[in-house]
Amino acid sequence: MDKEKIKQAVTLFLEGIGEDTTREGLQDTPDRIARMCEEIFGGMTQDAAVPLSRQFEASNSDMVIEKDITFYSVCEHHLLPFYGKVHIAYIPDGKVVGLSKLARTVEVFARRAQIQEQLTVQIAEALEEHLKPKGVMVYIEAEHMCMTMRGIKKPGSKTVTTVTRGCFADDFQLQQRFLQMVKM
Repeated sequence: MDKEKIKQAVTLFLEGIGEDTTREGLQDTPDRIARMCEEIFGGMTQDAAVPLSRQFEASNSDMVIEKDITFYSVCEHHLLPFYGKVHIAYIPDGKVVGLSKLARTVEVFARRAQIQEQLTVQIAEALEEHLKPKGVMVYIEAEHMCMTMRGIKKPGSKTVTTVTRGCFADDFQLQQRFLQMVKM
């Protein structure tokens, strides 16, 4: 990440909206924004294979669910936040991963300029590729600031996306079981 370019861009942006970049409250803003970018876009340099590489043998072949994983991301269209909950289910095929690793996988992809539809796919594909389960389902519900504070201005509206892979793809009852457990 090029912090100097970010600082220059923020300075130009502030000047472009008519701000005085020399006033006290804005003098350190370009540097603060550059440091913030390292944090909120940190997933750009991370690989989902890392958290998913620590696996454990397990004879369990029933559904594993991690729900209510809070995430924050940034819409690539407006550079405004979207945030919500990710719910993940998978059916192990001899291996499981530590539950915190599922949340870490979400963070890898959420900390990028992103769209929710792609975020959902990326999480499912990473689990499918690295954990090789019998099936995966990812369900995300999020509020988008580009919908609530600009444009149509509809606060409280939620966008829901799902991705099913493997045995979840064709098994409506399995999908319903997961969704029921998410809503509990």
